[in-house]
Amino acid sequence: MTRQIQVGNVTIGGGAPVVIQSMLNTKTTDVDASLAQLRGLKAAGCEIARLSVQNMEAARGFALICKESPLPLVADIHFDYKLAIAAAEAGASKIRINPGNIGGRDRVKAVVDVCTERHIPIRIGVNGGSLDKRLLEKYGHPTAQALVESAFEHLHLLEDFGFYDTCVSIKSSTVSTMVEACREFRSKCDYPLHIGVTETGPVKMGMIKSAMGIGALLLDGIGDTIRVSLTDDPVQEVYAAKDILKAAGVRASGVNIISCPTCGRTSIDLIGLVNQVDEALKNCNKPITVAVMGCVVNGPGEAREADIGIAGGDGWGMIFEKGEQVAKLPYEELLPALLERIEKM
Repeated sequence: MTRQIQVGNVTIGGGAPVVIQSMLNTKTTDVDASLAQLRGLKAAGCEIARLSVQNMEAARGFALICKESPLPLVADIHFDYKLAIAAAEAGASKIRINPGNIGGRDRVKAVVDVCTERHIPIRIGVNGGSLDKRLLEKYGHPTAQALVESAFEHLHLLEDFGFYDTCVSIKSSTVSTMVEACREFRSKCDYPLHIGVTETGPVKMGMIKSAMGIGALLLDGIGDTIRVSLTDDPVQEVYAAKDILKAAGVRASGVNIISCPTCGRTSIDLIGLVNQVDEALKNCNKPITVAVMGCVVNGPGEAREADIGIAGGDGWGMIFEKGEQVAKLPYEELLPALLERIEKM
């Protein structure tokens, strides 16, 4: 079991449920737009949000956002330690830094001191694209071993100042490198891990890479908090994260939809129906399995473990629960009847 940190009212590590994070793509200086996006993220199921604080103007916006944010906020800091201090004083619930790029030990200590005083955890961010030149020369390229060595160097620096309230993220745009690095890191220490694949490319491939990398680690029991990085609306990152957690069997909240891949027996628009069910239930937090099957011959039997489901025939269909038919209806009444029954469950 990993150590535990507290990010606002959210617990990370130590056996707590895996936490879903995302990052705003609004300008931190645009307070209204940032708050609107935060509200959307919370509604989708996000639990912690990160914002970029790249200058003092952004730090002032961050302070205003903190006052009204519905989620704990992580200040994303690069290069300027003064911004980390300003964000901590503004109300950040966590500070994300790369200790190697904010200056000498005295500057790192200044950040540590304010975080210690205010009980703010620090996330160390290690990324294949920002490794120290010395490590690149040693390993030739951003290998898993190079990433892990970088993470421990940063951890030891914080530990030198008596700081242990730390979360670590080790990311790469190469799935296998990220997975190998996180596995190696977890085998050597118990700091909580933030996992994710970075710079994943177009949305479709980004989803696949994230599911492979994050999913592999979750099945190993590795990962205390996750972010699915997509070049898309951050809300879509949250929905993807929820789906990965469900697929890995890590968090039971939310609907698990199963459906058949269609075949020659299918006599309904199964693809369209599945998409309608998915959209209608995307914000439903009931831990149930819903089946959408295209054939009344095999559908109920194949999906007998589902809590509830529908199977379509030629102009009609059935609703079944645990494989047993409970209603036979005209096709156009299937979806409304299914949603009504789920509402009552």
